[in-house]
Amino acid sequence: MSGNTITRPATPTAATVAAVPAGAADRPLTQSRAARELSLKRSELDLAVHLGCVRTVPDEGGGGRRVARSEIDRLRAEEGFPQTLRARVEAVGSKDAAAILEVAPTRFVRLARLGLVTPVKFYLNRYRAVVWLYLAEELRRFAADENNAPWLTGRLPQELRTQLDNGLDLRPRNWRGRHLGFLLRQAEDPWARAAAPASLLDPVHLAEIVRDPYERAHLNRHRPARTDQGPPDSPAARLTGTIMTADDPDEIEWLRADLRQALVEARAHRLAPRPRRKEPAPRPARSVRRPANRPETPGPASEKRHGLLGWLTRRHP
Repeated sequence: MSGNTITRPATPTAATVAAVPAGAADRPLTQSRAARELSLKRSELDLAVHLGCVRTVPDEGGGGRRVARSEIDRLRAEEGFPQTLRARVEAVGSKDAAAILEVAPTRFVRLARLGLVTPVKFYLNRYRAVVWLYLAEELRRFAADENNAPWLTGRLPQELRTQLDNGLDLRPRNWRGRHLGFLLRQAEDPWARAAAPASLLDPVHLAEIVRDPYERAHLNRHRPARTDQGPPDSPAARLTGTIMTADDPDEIEWLRADLRQALVEARAHRLAPRPRRKEPAPRPARSVRRPANRPETPGPASEKRHGLLGWLTRRHP
């Protein structure tokens, strides 16, 4: 896949530099070009942007976000580049994560379901099974913390084992919390900040908070794109939508409260646009003009008048 292809930055030649237009060196780079400049895969750059390791700027032409040249220079000047940057965005699956913690894969999954470690991303494999990925750097810090030793070697409390047997799984909720933080970091408009918690609520809860249809439409315009796989009505898209929609009562109430506060700030900044009513144009007054030198059409009144005068004339010469 193109997103996982490793590319090596090419050394610019004198002819290449001469061909660059004046001022092009200061223009923000596309994310694909920035990945090559930073010796990262495109998927690694996307994760670096999500984590805040690489700062982006909006594209003035509306073509998505870009990376400023100064940001590229800052990262390339760090000690140990590019290994240090790659280490910060290294994401591993459950098997490799268990190896980092030196526990069995089944035990690691139980720790993840309890919420002790938080996924950083997910994808669906060809069997439409959810594959969670974790930051290797966070796992190493978790293993190095002596306070976490009982979770790695000791027996889990009976209460937690009972919850796991009943289906407890905090991985989707913890991922949504992390994803919300990313959306808020990228939002540069109050309505975009309000759209961040709104994107994690189902339409019913959203309609209860945002009753104005024009405000809901405005939020939808700022709604971040979902990473759905396949057509909107496909099983993969429905499964992805389920993961990206809050289902825990406490989480839902928390998101609703965030949305209410964000809406207050967004309305104070700018009201949602609504269509203007078109006033009907005034109809011009129509004046009926009689054509010049048009003979008067004789009618009953004129005929009666001429008949009386004729009778008087005949009787009184």
